[in-house]
Amino acid sequence: MSYEGPEFEPPRVPRRSVLRRPLVVAMAALVPGALAGWLAYGAVGGGSGGDGGDRAKAPVSSTPSAHSPATAGADDKGAAPLEGRVVVIDPGHNPANVRHTAEINRPVDIGTHRKECDTTGTSTNSGYAEAAFTLDVAHRLRALLQAQGATVKLTQDGDRPYGPCVDERARIGNAAHADAVVSIHADGSAAGNRGFHVILPGAVHAGGADTRPIVAPSRALGTALADDFARVTGSARSNYLGGGTGLVTRTDLGGLNLSTVPKVFIECGNMRDSKDAALLTSGAWRQKAALGMSEGIVSFLRG
Repeated sequence: MSYEGPEFEPPRVPRRSVLRRPLVVAMAALVPGALAGWLAYGAVGGGSGGDGGDRAKAPVSSTPSAHSPATAGADDKGAAPLEGRVVVIDPGHNPANVRHTAEINRPVDIGTHRKECDTTGTSTNSGYAEAAFTLDVAHRLRALLQAQGATVKLTQDGDRPYGPCVDERARIGNAAHADAVVSIHADGSAAGNRGFHVILPGAVHAGGADTRPIVAPSRALGTALADDFARVTGSARSNYLGGGTGLVTRTDLGGLNLSTVPKVFIECGNMRDSKDAALLTSGAWRQKAALGMSEGIVSFLRG
């Protein structure tokens, strides 16, 4: 998703306490095998990813890393850490949008104004589409979250002729009564602009939009997501937005404006920068990206 330069509120980053939980001794014995499986999946599912053809269906091992809140959070009965939780994953755009330009250009009401239903998204200079990237990462993230007991819904799974429109994407999360919604994107900024950033909803109260109840929990979700994404992937926070925090607040995105549940967007990197593109087109890195998002979601939901 290209950044178009709307006004945004200066982000304020609250300090997030890190909960230290004892690790189960038995997990230590499982870590080498889980790590080996994870690395094997990254190799098999990855390659260059340049044509989007290595889309993941499920990882070989969805066991999180030993220091993950997910592994440390199981109770004495081995209950899954996200059991009873609902997470909606919103893969940005749709691979078929390019064939339905008239439909996706149709304006929809996002509360503050009317905006196009959806867009085609961006791509790397070699032609790897953002829509292929977002769907691949969404599949990987879904597998990780389901392995931890979450009920996971996707707003689209490449099973629609186009879209859904941004207002419908919001309604899907609302109707699911999601505990968290994450919209996955990659940016299309100028070369030299690098790193990831998380977009938070600003306070909007106009038309059918009222984000005031979700601003605070969405900021908590976005902060946890940014922290764990940076740690797991090793990627830097954006050097062109957010003042080094990796957090940006916007009030012009229908998917955020119309949400009634905690929701954020994550721009995983800049597809138009060659160094970021090398990461985004790597299956192994996309698996790290999904793991970082998963751990951020777990951190948020477990408080």
